[in-house]
Amino acid sequence: MTIRANAFPEATQWSEGERCAMKKFWPLLVRALPPDVIFIADPEGSIMGLGSAVGPQFVGNGTSEMGLVGALREILAGGHLGYEEIQGVLKDVLTLKLEDGKSNGVSESLLSAFLIGQRMNRETDRELKAYCLAFDDELGPAPVADVRSLTHYGEPYDGNTRYFRSTLFVAAVRSCYGESSLLHGVEWMPPKGGVTEEQMLKIMGAKTNLSLHQGKKLIEAEEVGFAYISKREARPSLYSLIGLRKQIKKRPSLATTEKVQQFIRAKGRESIVAGFYNEGYEEPLLMLMKRRGVHSGLVVKGEEGALSMTTRLRSASTSKGLPVNHCSGFRSVGIESACEVDGVSRQSFRLEVNAMDYGFEPTDTPRTDRSVSKNIELGLAALRGEKGPAYDRIVLNAGIVDHLLGCDGAEDVSLALERAKEAIDSGKAHKRLLNYIQMSHKVK
Repeated sequence: MTIRANAFPEATQWSEGERCAMKKFWPLLVRALPPDVIFIADPEGSIMGLGSAVGPQFVGNGTSEMGLVGALREILAGGHLGYEEIQGVLKDVLTLKLEDGKSNGVSESLLSAFLIGQRMNRETDRELKAYCLAFDDELGPAPVADVRSLTHYGEPYDGNTRYFRSTLFVAAVRSCYGESSLLHGVEWMPPKGGVTEEQMLKIMGAKTNLSLHQGKKLIEAEEVGFAYISKREARPSLYSLIGLRKQIKKRPSLATTEKVQQFIRAKGRESIVAGFYNEGYEEPLLMLMKRRGVHSGLVVKGEEGALSMTTRLRSASTSKGLPVNHCSGFRSVGIESACEVDGVSRQSFRLEVNAMDYGFEPTDTPRTDRSVSKNIELGLAALRGEKGPAYDRIVLNAGIVDHLLGCDGAEDVSLALERAKEAIDSGKAHKRLLNYIQMSHKVK
């Protein structure tokens, strides 16, 4: 409400009812609320009309909160922060829980306002870069896998609540012909709290607390070729925010930037694929991928904002905005990294994938409705060669992604789809997934 009063267009500022309510109850609230919440509500003592001195004089407790309070004054006024300022605040206040289990003392109210306030102000590219890169060096330099190609899959961390989530099974397929994949996420994340790769792997018996070096070895393993890394192991500081994110409900800036990560690097070419739903985040995601210096980048508006493109027909009553199966991205022409030849060697593309154009029959997407076991059942049946909607979605998402990223052997999209089918029908993809589950416990 503070940002709405200070910075939103007049039509979306406080309603008459809100103004009357605050005029009536603020004198009571100011006597009951703690100083940090009073500061958030009226940082300059000018909104509520009582001229309270708490907000203007508030500086927080300790040096960490002082920097956070200073940044919040700008955010609550509708302003934006610099790259170094955001990174400084994040590194000052995280980790939220210390090794002995105690809190580090930073006000969760202040940090929550910091995180959600920047999303309300619509982050600048500079702010998104700061969140994206802030903890790259938390565990030291990223391990480098000795593979010719590595695709980083950035699924929304809060999972799927309705439809089949295919990326884990797509990774098993792509590994059969030398396209390595790194999946990353968490077991559970608000606001959706849906089905995630970590939940599926855990139920299937895989080890889900792999270190980065163990993940690197699985990617390099000839009989595996992909890995899943939990944010818990890769970025413990940012992982410590899950409890706070549960409380604030809304998606903070991190919900965008955590999808564009490189926890493990590759000697060969690298690509990033990320899902999105809301308009306005397509170009920022691509900007972050270019900042990462990858050879190719792809954003997909799959079902539920995830990466899974669908074979179902587009509804005539589809709401406004970009349609499901919308894709856009870039790929580098040469073998040099995009970072080294910025603005010179990239090919950009933007299209809507129509599965019927590639010979797929229209089918409704399989429902899973938060059931992890149902998602596993559909995926394993498809990898065992059972034809149907789940099989088609795995093939479609493997072949189309290979083609759009410019992967070797995928220049012709029909050939890319055929090799994905062969990986399943031969039993190789199913075997790769079983190998991963077994070797995740043995890798040192």
